[in-house]
Amino acid sequence: MAKAEADKTAEILDETTEAASGAKGRFNSALEEAKSGAAAFKDGKGAELMDDAKRYGGEAKEKAGELAVEGKAKASDAMASLGTVVADTAASIDERFGEEYGDYARKASRTLQEASAKLEAKSVEEIGEDAREMVRKSPGVAIGVAAVAGFLLARLFRSRD
Repeated sequence: MAKAEADKTAEILDETTEAASGAKGRFNSALEEAKSGAAAFKDGKGAELMDDAKRYGGEAKEKAGELAVEGKAKASDAMASLGTVVADTAASIDERFGEEYGDYARKASRTLQEASAKLEAKSVEEIGEDAREMVRKSPGVAIGVAAVAGFLLARLFRSRD
């Protein structure tokens, strides 16, 4: 009985060793295939794809910059226009609600016009750095502003449907 168990154990050991050897061989061949594929990627088509990706990335960055400058100009113009509208209605507000409220409107108008001028004077990079600095100083305010902006955009796009 002991000999039969020893023979069976030896047989299982041989099968396990053979399976491990086969797995090791398959692993080594897969590793060699991966190495040759990486070398082919690096030497051939991969370099071409990387060049294309870099070129498209550069084009996207350039287009994003153009759109950011255009958006900055539109935002500045919109703020200036809103400031003008508020200033034009200040006299009407004086008549209807009193000079105190008209003064608030004039002050708001000046603030909008000054903000518009500051926005126009800054580059897109400076505006981005100012935004990053504001987020670093007041992350809670930044989250609140982002939430309100998201809510307003959602309402804007939902109303178009």
